[in-house]
Formats: sequence, structure tokens, C-alpha cells
Amino acid sequence: MTDTQPIVVAVDGSDAAATAVIWAARAAAARALPLHIVTVVHIPAFYYSEPYLAESFHEEMKETARARLDSAVVLAKRIADEQGPVEITTEQIEGKVVPTLVEVSRRADTVVLGSRGLGEVKGLLVGSVTLGLASHAHCPVAIVRGRTLDGAPPSDGPVVVGVDGSEASVRAVEVAFAEAAARKATLVAVNVWSDVSVQPSLGAVPEDPQWSRIQTGEEVVLAENLAGFQERYPDVVVERVVARDRPVRVLSEYAERAQLIVVGSRGRGGFKGLLLGSTSNALMQTADCPVLIVRPDGEK
Repeated sequence: MTDTQPIVVAVDGSDAAATAVIWAARAAAARALPLHIVTVVHIPAFYYSEPYLAESFHEEMKETARARLDSAVVLAKRIADEQGPVEITTEQIEGKVVPTLVEVSRRADTVVLGSRGLGEVKGLLVGSVTLGLASHAHCPVAIVRGRTLDGAPPSDGPVVVGVDGSEASVRAVEVAFAEAAARKATLVAVNVWSDVSVQPSLGAVPEDPQWSRIQTGEEVVLAENLAGFQERYPDVVVERVVARDRPVRVLSEYAERAQLIVVGSRGRGGFKGLLLGSTSNALMQTADCPVLIVRPDGEK
């Protein structure tokens, strides 16, 4: 592997993981980064009560893991042939899945996962591995979910970033600009505010002075968060959106036509002890396109 931090995609043989490989290979080609495909072999402790059973199961699991990696490489090479050259490496790791992937994230540019793996309960919207990694990873985590075409995630439409002035949001804006530039996509920067004192149900309207004051203040927040990045990425077309609503509702609507939603791990309204905020948690559960969750620099 090169010294450049790779895009890492975790595979487990599920259809969701295959879709994640497609997204990761496209992202690696667009950003000229290596692609590192990993799978984790976890032998439950109770198997070791019967040594012969454990040894047999261990070998079977390793063979299955090798087959998963081989299949993922074939798929990634196919995408690379279409999108551009990508350096592809693989790794089979033994250990518990979430702690292992968290450790892998220390040396990754981005870790990519499907929304739900083979071992997850069918009714779950997002799997425990995905939730655990999104909460603890040391780099941005892409959850590949939502609409597909012939098993592939969307590759057109804008990149949408949620902006609220929080530390995580500032980092998300930086990542979103880089993603939009690499994809030659429009960047839609969305700042959504709400205030109980200016709810329509309480009689407030956009002409109300308090409504106007808050709206103007949030436009300033958005402008300040974009300042500097447009100079760094002059070719990225930026659309600015400031609206009074619930952030999840607005971002979910954009997800129906976006190719990627980028959000901070926790917004300005989140409790500091929370690993994920309500908006990022909701989007990774329900958004109709891939979601990239970004933590502030220095927050692990």
C-alpha cells in the first residue's frame, strides 16, 4: 500500500457490502486514492470450548473470508476499468468486528460500509456494526444506503452538506467541497433553523421581524462556514439554502435526488456526550442516498 491513506471498504458477503464496494471504488477513482478492501473474521468465544470444532470453524471462516475478498476485488476492478485506475489491496483480519474496524479507521481516509450486513436482523434499518463504527471511527464514515440502479448507488445529482456552525459541521463542509470537486457535482449547502417563538402555529409569518432577524443570522452562519472553501474550490458551483424547518426533514428531501449527503457527527444542538446527533443518526437510518458522517478534527 502507498503512504497515501486509502479509502477502506468492509465486506461481509452481503448485497449491501457489494453496493458499498461499488461506491468505494468510484470514490477512490474520483479522488485518486488507493482502495483497501477488508473483511473481519470473528470466532465466537463459545466455539473454543470444543477445540476441534473451533479449528474446523476457523478454517471454514477463513476460506469464506478469502472468497468474499476475491469477489469484492473482481467487482472493484470492474468499476476501476470504467472510472479510472485504482490501486486495490485486501486484508483479512481476525477479531471483533467493530473494534477491529475502528482500529483500521486510524489509517484510513474514509471507511465505507453497507447499511446492514449478513448477520443483522432483517427488520433493522441500519446494522449494529454500521452504528458502532459511525459512533467511534477516527475518520469519516460513509454509509452506502438508499436507492440503487442495477445494484449501484447513485452517481449523479448534487452533493448536499448540512451546515449549522458547529465544529463537526465546519469539518463536514471541508469534506463536502472535496467530494463535490472530485465528482464534478454541484454542492448544496443547507442551513436549517427552527425556533419555537416563530412557529407558524403560533401565528408567526416570514414577515415577522423576529423571523427575519433569525433568518438573516442563519444566512450569516452559512456564509461564514463557506468562506474560504469557495476560493480553494473555484470550480465547484454552490447553492445556498437557509430554511426554517427540521434539519432531518429538509436533508431527507434533498437525499431523494442527491448522490451524497455529508453531515457532522453531532450538531450545535446535540449534547456533548452524545457520539452521534439526532440528525446524523436519523439520516444514516433513512436517507435515500449514501450518507457521509464526519467527526471534528481531534474528536475520537
